[in-house]
Amino acid sequence: MATLLSHLQRRPPLVRQAIKIRRRRVRDLQDPPAHGAQEIEPASHHLSPEERALLYEEALYTVLHRLGQPEPGHVRETSELLLYLREAFHVEPEEHQEMLQRVQKLEKPIFCLKATVKQAKGILGKDVSGFSDPYCLLGIEQGVSVQGGSPGSRRRQKAVVRHTIPEEHTHRTQVIEQTLNPVWEETFILEFEDINSSSFHLDMWDMDAVESVRQKLGELTDLHGLRRIFKEARKDKGQDDFLGNIVVRLQDLRCREDHWYPLEPCTETYPDRGQCHLQFQFIHKRRAPAASRSQPSYTVHLHLLQQLVSHEVTRHQAGSTSWDGSLSPQAATILFLHATQKDLSDFHQSMAQWLAYSRLYQSLEFPSSCLLHPITSIEYQWIQGRLKGEQLEELAASFSSLLAYGLSLIRKFRSVFPLSMADSPARLQSLLRVLVQMCKMKAFGELCPDSAPLPRLVTETLRTGTTEWFHLKQQHHQPMVQGLLEAGKALLSLVQDVIGDLLQCRHTWNKIFQNTLKVDLFSMAFVELQWLVAKRVQDHTAAVAGSPVSPEMGESLFQLYVSLKELYQLRPGPTDRDGVLALEGFHRWFQPAVPSWLQKTYSVALARVQRAVQMDELVPLGELTKHSTSAVDLSTCFAQISHTARQLDWPDPEEAFMITVKFVEDTCRLALVYCSLIKARARELSAGQKDQGQAANMLCVVVNDMEQLRLVIGKLPAQLAWEALEQRVGAVLEQDQLQNTLHAQLQGALAGLGHEIRTGVRTLAQQLEVGIATHIQKLVGVKESVLPEDAILPLMKFLEVKLCYMNTNLVQENFSSLLTLLWTHTLKVLTDAAASQRSCPLASSRLKIALQNLEICFYAEGCGLPPAALHTDDFQALQRDLELQAASSRELIRKYFCSRIQRQAETTSEELGAVTVKASYRASEQKLRVELLSASSLLPLDSNGSSDPFVQLTLEPRHEFPELAPRETQKHKKDLHPLFDETFEFLVPAEPCLKDGACLLLTVLDHDTLGADDLEGEAFLPLRSVPGLTGTEEPGEVPQTRLPLTYPALNGDPVLQLLESRKGDREAQVFVRLRRQRAKQASQHAPRPGQ
Repeated sequence: MATLLSHLQRRPPLVRQAIKIRRRRVRDLQDPPAHGAQEIEPASHHLSPEERALLYEEALYTVLHRLGQPEPGHVRETSELLLYLREAFHVEPEEHQEMLQRVQKLEKPIFCLKATVKQAKGILGKDVSGFSDPYCLLGIEQGVSVQGGSPGSRRRQKAVVRHTIPEEHTHRTQVIEQTLNPVWEETFILEFEDINSSSFHLDMWDMDAVESVRQKLGELTDLHGLRRIFKEARKDKGQDDFLGNIVVRLQDLRCREDHWYPLEPCTETYPDRGQCHLQFQFIHKRRAPAASRSQPSYTVHLHLLQQLVSHEVTRHQAGSTSWDGSLSPQAATILFLHATQKDLSDFHQSMAQWLAYSRLYQSLEFPSSCLLHPITSIEYQWIQGRLKGEQLEELAASFSSLLAYGLSLIRKFRSVFPLSMADSPARLQSLLRVLVQMCKMKAFGELCPDSAPLPRLVTETLRTGTTEWFHLKQQHHQPMVQGLLEAGKALLSLVQDVIGDLLQCRHTWNKIFQNTLKVDLFSMAFVELQWLVAKRVQDHTAAVAGSPVSPEMGESLFQLYVSLKELYQLRPGPTDRDGVLALEGFHRWFQPAVPSWLQKTYSVALARVQRAVQMDELVPLGELTKHSTSAVDLSTCFAQISHTARQLDWPDPEEAFMITVKFVEDTCRLALVYCSLIKARARELSAGQKDQGQAANMLCVVVNDMEQLRLVIGKLPAQLAWEALEQRVGAVLEQDQLQNTLHAQLQGALAGLGHEIRTGVRTLAQQLEVGIATHIQKLVGVKESVLPEDAILPLMKFLEVKLCYMNTNLVQENFSSLLTLLWTHTLKVLTDAAASQRSCPLASSRLKIALQNLEICFYAEGCGLPPAALHTDDFQALQRDLELQAASSRELIRKYFCSRIQRQAETTSEELGAVTVKASYRASEQKLRVELLSASSLLPLDSNGSSDPFVQLTLEPRHEFPELAPRETQKHKKDLHPLFDETFEFLVPAEPCLKDGACLLLTVLDHDTLGADDLEGEAFLPLRSVPGLTGTEEPGEVPQTRLPLTYPALNGDPVLQLLESRKGDREAQVFVRLRRQRAKQASQHAPRPGQ
């Protein structure tokens, strides 16, 4: 069993600094006591002077006659213990010396060693069976000192106890038969005179009874047993075998010892003889002090414990610290010596500790957790028959007294355990744990059978305490001047205190009561407090209803309504409470005041808007905040309206809908009023301004303010919780009614704001559009000697300055709108300029470069218009036109052949026929080899229903292959599927063949003797796909290529149209003439549908 000291040292420190404040507040409250809180007066822990003197004598006697070595952590010096006792009992030095001398003259006690032989293990087996029948002889040898404290240093001899200790002082245990691990659990009281010259001796023997050889042979199990038979045959009959001995000097023992001691041999044979478990305790008999002779040991120890603990607590208070429940080494030493010398059982020590601590807890400051250890110890060892009748009554009274005191603390827990002290929750939880553990004890159930269950007692106590707390708060808030307005303010403060208390109950206290007692403090407190609050609020609103509501009274009622709503929202779930709450429908008490609340909200907001605009200088607030002060004030004003609406949150759906409609209507009206006021303010500030830039700045600020207002208005559905409102009123109102009211009002306000913003942005854009058009016209008329990059510089500088200015003064939304307008206008101007310069590649090149730079400028690295807004259909059409117009004639011819090659790749139909060729290139010879194999499915172009086909082979574009003349195949008469099987070689380098548009043009013609040849179709073979051109190795087997025949576009090609417009370019005109001729031939023989 753990000692008192060890337990106290293990206790966690719990500071109880709030106890003084707690008790002072409890006294100041002067509330009536809780039920049963003062039914039992706890026994006083104060002693009379006579009792104190006897107890002091007892303590001195205990210290002076201490025995044994000190325990770890205990005080060794007697003088230190005597000084501590003098301080603990508040004895003057002279009186202390007098009493000390008197105690020293008292008769010494009889010193005793209480020895308990517990058990042994691993002893020798001396019998034939391999076991032994062990017993012990023990006693105290006096007058002979054992050197070194070890039995091994003295001469080993058998029968140490029998030969050295008189028989009348020798004690013997029972014989445990046939075992090597005997268990005795026998206790002996051994007296001695001088601890310094006394030693404890224990011999262990194997009892041998007289048996016949036949019996021993019957027990024989192995050869060792046979040797034991021969050994026993040589000794006397009935002689016991020695198993080992233990010798311990008493001066080496502590006051209590509990150890396993090795059994020592008498010879070197079998040195390992096992171990024996022994317990030692030094006790007194016939103590001389009057207290020991006249009072039970338990009572004396209880009084001594109370005296020392009181001194410990008082000493800590004097040092401005709180006692943490740990006894000082001096107090722990004295109490341990007294309990040991008086041979108090662990149970009686625990009971004494419980009685002392439970009494002191009701008057002194120390942690309630100190009570848990004695509770646990009493419960573990509880046997009712151990205690006498008066002890049972004393224990029952301590239970009842502590329970009543604990309930009184719980009743006032709000003031006794204030949350301003960090350790208050832990202290309350500790108290509840003590009460729970106490009420669960078997001792409590047997001694206090009529006590109600603790959860019920605590619930009733909390209910009573909550009501008392409310009345106390009501008195505290009672106004000095009587009047409805003052009464309303006092009631508001009371409701706010109730809310604060309930929040503390839910967040802090309820968890403690729920975990320890399964008591729902929050639900109970809410039900009690809401009834009390409801009664007082109803009385107040009824009194106000009889008189006009002033603005001050309306504000007071609104704050009271908001607080009641907050209180009502704290209500527990239906399963945690019974019946209907008194606060149900509380909003009806305030219904007459709602119109005045709405009107005041609008009036205050309108006045604030007017004041904000009048003070606005239309200057941006900063580099990042581009609206002015009035927009900020307006946002705050609207946020306050939304906050008021959320605070109101009227429970009735229909009435809530009408209130929301009013809020939205007032907000939209304020937005339109603001637009009018801010424009008037801009006109007022611009009047007389000669600087047009300053007027533009103000216009930018006005547009930004309106944009900020539009963003704020757009948040109304979320701020006023329209979605939740629509779900609430869905059962009583039609969807059309919702759309025609709330949404219609909002959309109307947003549309009006959008119109005002667009008007302002359009005004700003118009100032820039003239400059953009002028610079584009100048760009077209720049001299030819000026590079295109230099020609567009004035336009780009103009835009850079103006757009940077606008970006600085406009918010992103308005700047994007401005960019969109300017981009659309710029594309229109560029399109008109491109149309007028269609035949001039130089001018078109400048416009092309201008478009590219303008795109980069308006994109502004992601800070301007997004690509989707830039790349409109007009932009893409203009980009294509300028791309063509700016190209040279040869570049256009190359583009034409690229488009024909692309069209050739996409053609799969052979309605015009097809040609089959094999083409390869030999890089070593720089020769392009073309094998024209055949043509098939040609159209019959002659009147006889056939054709005379031949193929013309040319490398296009001609300017890339100027030295190569066209080649022709043989003409085949009347053959729609001619087999040409002809080979052509072109001496040409690889470089021009790899360019885009380079191709082999195969023109299939119908030979006419009298007139011009007719066109059967054209096929285009891209040269870069010819084997041998892209690799270093010579081509092997060349695959055949089948090319469907195609016609030129009948509706004209834009490239050809552009080339045709370049009248001064002979190469372009020749190319166009040939292409027009082919197109004309194609139009004459184009196949009709169904043929």
